[in-house]
Amino acid sequence: MKVTQIRNATLVVEYAGKKFLIDPFLAEKGAYPPFPNSLRQDQFNPLVSLPTSLDNIINVDAVIVTHLHLDHFDDAAKEVLPKDIKMFVQNEEDAQEVKKAGFRNAEVLQEDTVFEDIQLIKTKGEHGRGEILKVAGNVCGVVFKHPTENTFYIAGDTVWYEAVREVIETHKPEIIAVNGGDNQFLQGGSLIMGKDDIYEVFKAASNAKIIVSHMEAVNHWTLSRKELKSFNNEKGISSFVLIPDDGESYTF
Repeated sequence: MKVTQIRNATLVVEYAGKKFLIDPFLAEKGAYPPFPNSLRQDQFNPLVSLPTSLDNIINVDAVIVTHLHLDHFDDAAKEVLPKDIKMFVQNEEDAQEVKKAGFRNAEVLQEDTVFEDIQLIKTKGEHGRGEILKVAGNVCGVVFKHPTENTFYIAGDTVWYEAVREVIETHKPEIIAVNGGDNQFLQGGSLIMGKDDIYEVFKAASNAKIIVSHMEAVNHWTLSRKELKSFNNEKGISSFVLIPDDGESYTF
């Protein structure tokens, strides 16, 4: 398998001979206003450009959208992705929204979805803690399984909590991708994982490789790659926790 960090939470995953695009956020740099009530109100999203051409990014067999926030499925993605491409979403509500955007081949992920002999298992997530969850809405992750591949867990926009531990204990993924920019509004705390959450993932899956995505690409990030690398060095986990630059790939 090969995992390429594109930008923000957007990944291209090559797995068992198929190519998946995860959470496509495909607009040009600065196309959208900053998320309100957060840091960097003078910086428009995305903060950085795509590392490769759109043609390279969208040449895939299927798309997985973990939830419909702008930085996971944006207007540019709706425009450039082929309308007949296979789209996997978290629930029927999201499926209806995707269909309204013109996509004809949307399917709701289940715990036993199969695509071209690849098992796709929908997992739970919590996009923050406490009151902020009412605003953040529903999200999911997904586990990939195939007899010829490592088990791969994409946690999605979630903080560390018991359901993430349960996924790791149940499916024993060798490779895990987490969203780790510790993005926040001015009130309400972390919306996705920060460094302590990532350390909890490591402790629960100490033999796995952990890829940290969703960094430094939208204005409300609070954890930089540099700070996370320093933290990982202090904890002695740098060889297990991978922090890709945009455009960087890992093969397992």
